[in-house]
Amino acid sequence: MRTPRAAQPLQLGPLRLANRLVGTPHASGAVAGGIPVSGDDDYWRRCAAGGAAMLIVGGTVVSPGSTNRNGNITEAWRPDVVAGLEARARAITEGGAIAACQLVHLGRETLGAEMWSHPVGPSAVRSPREPTRPRALSGADVDAVVDAFRTSAVHAWSAGFPVVELHAAHGYLLAQFLSPNTNLGRDAATGARRVRILDRIASAVRDACPGVVLGVRVSSEGGDEAGLSMDGLCDVLPHLSDFDYVNVTVGVRTTYVRDMAVTDPPLLDSVGQLRAAAVTPLLVSQSFRTGASIECALQSGADLVGVARPLIADPNFPRKILTGREASIRPCVSCNEDCRAFDPVLLCSVNPDLAPPGHSARPAYPLTLGPTRGSRVRRRIAVVGAGPAGLECAMRLGPDHDVTLFEQRERIGGQLATAADAPHRSGWRRLLDYYSDNMPKVAIRLAHTVGADDLADFDDVVLAVGAVEELPQGLAGTSSMLTSQALLGAGGGLRGAGHVVVVDDGFGLWPAASTVEAALAAGSHRVTVLTPAAAFASGLPAEGRVQYLRRLSGEPVDVRVLSSLVAVSDGSVEFENTLSGERTRLDVDRVVVAGERRPRDWSQLAPEGARVHVIGDALVPRKVAHAVSEGRAVAREYLLTARGLLRN
Repeated sequence: MRTPRAAQPLQLGPLRLANRLVGTPHASGAVAGGIPVSGDDDYWRRCAAGGAAMLIVGGTVVSPGSTNRNGNITEAWRPDVVAGLEARARAITEGGAIAACQLVHLGRETLGAEMWSHPVGPSAVRSPREPTRPRALSGADVDAVVDAFRTSAVHAWSAGFPVVELHAAHGYLLAQFLSPNTNLGRDAATGARRVRILDRIASAVRDACPGVVLGVRVSSEGGDEAGLSMDGLCDVLPHLSDFDYVNVTVGVRTTYVRDMAVTDPPLLDSVGQLRAAAVTPLLVSQSFRTGASIECALQSGADLVGVARPLIADPNFPRKILTGREASIRPCVSCNEDCRAFDPVLLCSVNPDLAPPGHSARPAYPLTLGPTRGSRVRRRIAVVGAGPAGLECAMRLGPDHDVTLFEQRERIGGQLATAADAPHRSGWRRLLDYYSDNMPKVAIRLAHTVGADDLADFDDVVLAVGAVEELPQGLAGTSSMLTSQALLGAGGGLRGAGHVVVVDDGFGLWPAASTVEAALAAGSHRVTVLTPAAAFASGLPAEGRVQYLRRLSGEPVDVRVLSSLVAVSDGSVEFENTLSGERTRLDVDRVVVAGERRPRDWSQLAPEGARVHVIGDALVPRKVAHAVSEGRAVAREYLLTARGLLRN
């Protein structure tokens, strides 16, 4: 049997990589005052144990001019950072992976966070994401930048990182030097000249760190925002021969972390072109989720394939890919919620085992009724509701208890299945497929409305019955109005509707945002959004909001902010400006309301005196992360009780 290319080793300079899978740059967020703290090394140790050949640590800046005021980015130029870097490198190495440290200077970018310093760049060209132009670097300033990278590389190398990567992608400082749109100096007329700063840094690092393996990250797209077109990038690649590998990705800040609308790796069709231009080993990354796409990239000419978010969702992603256990991978769905918030550290909406330092799992607080029953025998447990909370709980309990999962609808998923039906939100289906593929011992009863009698013979009951979306009081009853949940779940509800009004609740979340895209997909020639907030889609993750609004560019969408719905009749709506009080009437075909979600009444389903848990939206409607974490927490309690580790 032929060994998959992903499982084959690769020689990278003096280092032998065990396979072709690399954890690409990201950060744990367990950093305070610019120094890694307790929990940071634990994160990297778990990642390294998952089978990736090399792990590249990101979030490491080389200068005070690139550090956030909140101090959650590693400050590599400081001598006192070395101990934290040593712990990080040691954790990766002991876990079986090659440790690499990426170094970055943000230049004119701020990551959206307050900074102590001012933005700088090769030229005074303003970033479209920032309110002010950067200060143009002088010759002496450039010398200082080169030395900052050298000093930071020495700290990383001496701490035990045999690989150092320069970040020249995503519109940050070194990318600004590479782009003809942001590097306007007299000596920047050609790609070869714009690459000179990379050559200088590479030479300085190699002189200071003998034997170091040196990589560089570059990106395509965003040509007008300090990015490079694919052709422009391929013009640069031949000039990067001073590096041991080149890491190619896509996008600029706010677009490089792709959302669910991207279903295939953006670089997959360009691997051959990149391979022809690159003169060193080629690492490609962004949105690689499947063994098939990874193998395709490697067969097309890539030497290595990188993943980041899949490692966050499941640190064992590499090993499962390499051993043919792809169905057991807890999938990244590209929701870009917790993994991009760093609140307080790196978390994941679908992985409840990724937790803040000091916690064994993500904190969760189910509602518990009835006494704990210590028992080492298999218990009969009913889980009512096959949304994410019920699915997580049932999947974890299935191997150890007799579990029956009840679902009122004809398919699993609850409101997560509804969300997956929306345009550009199909990433949630990966999570539902994961649950389907990993519950062989759970009895699933679909299309079954549970009554109290159904639960009488069970030892324990978990209620995950979800929530319902309500129309505004006093406005229901017209045939033209429905909730976003009813629309997205039924399909076809907007067929023939020329003008659709979408009423947001003011929190700017996906129900209203997805409804707009559903209306456009249904052929509506006009969509009007009413929101009492000062902005639309403000509750979406930052990258998701940017990418969402770009998808709407040029579409017939009119957003009325600071506007509240007053009246609805068949064929018209009336709304009011919340500041002036001025009222406006519109002729419409359909009105879709992103209304308040309220828990379903579960009180009649709780057996008298039984041990009952209420989880997910049935407790209080919130996010997928809460549902999954509460499902895990309940399952863990039952498993510990069965082992005699929990008592009254």
